[in-house]
Amino acid sequence: MQKYRLGLYEKALPPELSFAQMLDETARNGFDSLEISIDESDRRLARLDWSADERKRLLLAAGDAGVPIATMCLSGHRRFPLGSHDAQVRKRSLEIFRRALALGMDLNVRVIQLAGYDVYYEDGDEDTARWFEENLRICAELAARAGMLLGFETMETSFLDTVSKAMRWVRRINNPYLGVYPDIGNLKNASLRYGADLMEDIACGNGRIVAVHLKETKPGVYRNMAFGTGHTPYEPCMKAFRNMGVRHFTGEFWHQGEPDFRKTLSFSAAFLRERLDQAFREEA
Repeated sequence: MQKYRLGLYEKALPPELSFAQMLDETARNGFDSLEISIDESDRRLARLDWSADERKRLLLAAGDAGVPIATMCLSGHRRFPLGSHDAQVRKRSLEIFRRALALGMDLNVRVIQLAGYDVYYEDGDEDTARWFEENLRICAELAARAGMLLGFETMETSFLDTVSKAMRWVRRINNPYLGVYPDIGNLKNASLRYGADLMEDIACGNGRIVAVHLKETKPGVYRNMAFGTGHTPYEPCMKAFRNMGVRHFTGEFWHQGEPDFRKTLSFSAAFLRERLDQAFREEA
């Protein structure tokens, strides 16, 4: 039995591919599952309006490819945040969550990753934090009814850029269906920003880590980097998460128009699997 699952972030694939093609490329290039993106773009938010037949076709395509859509990255709340000063935006944010939850259930998604922002394009304050908490409680209750796990992504902004900050919200909401889905590249940058110990921060989430994003970063740079070109400390982080019982990891990187995208996919899968295999070979 495989000791872990390695997922692929959808945006690592050319956007012009159909889902059937994306699923096929995911399998062919060394990944076990696909993470679907519901971001702030109109194109991806429109997926929330898919018909029952469209959802069924995608689920069947995933079955045919042998590649489940195991996780969802719900970053549409960056444009429509849970803590917005605008009541209509807050209403839209909850509607986006409800519809994303319904889509996830129809596609057999196991985990929805939430962006760790109260607001993004507005200035945060006590009100935005309060509204964020109120609406987060609603989201967690809806997820609990559906049996869907939610996990905070640790972001690039100071509102929620460490596991310890995420855990404050997890403890405050106190719902077993709300945990943390950290990004180790972002965590490394945050550890430098605060002069904090990265491994101690990771340990704060023991028992509440639902999955992990594996991403390359360097100081001040949070995306569009090839694996191995930055400072993300994969091996110690993977060992720490392994010891905490985490078994789902997602390679997060972006397609940047390169003509041979398959080379990037296969290199990334090999890079991550080499380190995951080493972490899981060692005794806990």
